[in-house]
Amino acid sequence: MNYKKLGNTDLKVSTICLGSMTWGEQNSENEGFEQMDYALEQGVNFWDTAEIYSIPPKEETFGDTEVIIGNWFSKRKKRKDVILASKVCGPMRSYVRGGGNQYGKKNLSEALEGSLKRLQTDYIDLYQLHWPERNTNMFGKLGYEHSDNESWTEFEDILENLGRFIDSGKIRYIGLSNETPWGAKRFLELSKEKKLPRMMSIQNPYNLLNRSYEVGLAEISIRDKIGLLAYSPLAIGHLTGKYRNNEKPKNSRLDHDRDFWTRYNKPNREHAVEEYYKIAKEHNLDMAQMSLKFCEIQPFVTSVIIGATTMQQLKTNIESVNVNLTEEIIKKINEVQKIYPNPCP
Repeated sequence: MNYKKLGNTDLKVSTICLGSMTWGEQNSENEGFEQMDYALEQGVNFWDTAEIYSIPPKEETFGDTEVIIGNWFSKRKKRKDVILASKVCGPMRSYVRGGGNQYGKKNLSEALEGSLKRLQTDYIDLYQLHWPERNTNMFGKLGYEHSDNESWTEFEDILENLGRFIDSGKIRYIGLSNETPWGAKRFLELSKEKKLPRMMSIQNPYNLLNRSYEVGLAEISIRDKIGLLAYSPLAIGHLTGKYRNNEKPKNSRLDHDRDFWTRYNKPNREHAVEEYYKIAKEHNLDMAQMSLKFCEIQPFVTSVIIGATTMQQLKTNIESVNVNLTEEIIKKINEVQKIYPNPCP
């Protein structure tokens, strides 16, 4: 396994992060336990979850993934072996603390205490804001629409509130998710100006079908030491090749809930996938491993968040750290990007 520092801390996290959003929906608790056991054995010390998991988010499954992880901690007694990341959700449906903004003092406190209870732990290593409260582009949305009349929790107040939890030992570090360059820089500026806690990571989508992070945010990640935790590195499975030729394997994410993953329903997706598939086959590489390794080797990436519904998928994904991408392979990947630039932003 490979390791990198989280932000400007001395905390070393595995460059493969174990994602968990299918546990409690597509995966049972026993299957989640099996994944956690295996990942830890392979040196994966970094796990990511969120209060709204499992996915797709539903009131009846809210928090279920954290419960599964908490039960594992309780039974295995290995909490100290894991660097655990979770997230407080942004504005959500009414079943989450009445809906509306979530990063004020009261809602943040309720969210954190709920996660700690479900996870059966006294602290969370990395606590992230799942998405911005303000109206900005995320989850593949294009066409920014600005408004001066909207209301969101002031960034300074958010950092002060999170700082209280850090001081009490309930959080070690904090991070962002689905954030923009403006948002990331503003948080960093306030931390420096007001001597408030500093964001250590940005969890945004990054894969061969969506390299938009390289525009703006990549430079911030490197210069300001706030690395990317790349989610959806396989584009919900498109970059494994399993959906080629309109295939829809049973129990896959598209088979399970196709309507939830519309951000990948774009005109040039199939063409780009086919070209990447050809590169993998030409060089005798597993397509999933090639796709994951490309993300891992980027200098702005701290860790790549994998998600698996079968043990074979998990083993294949973790083994990607041992793959070597030659300059020739990287050049060919970049040529496809020129032809089909970010087909699924």
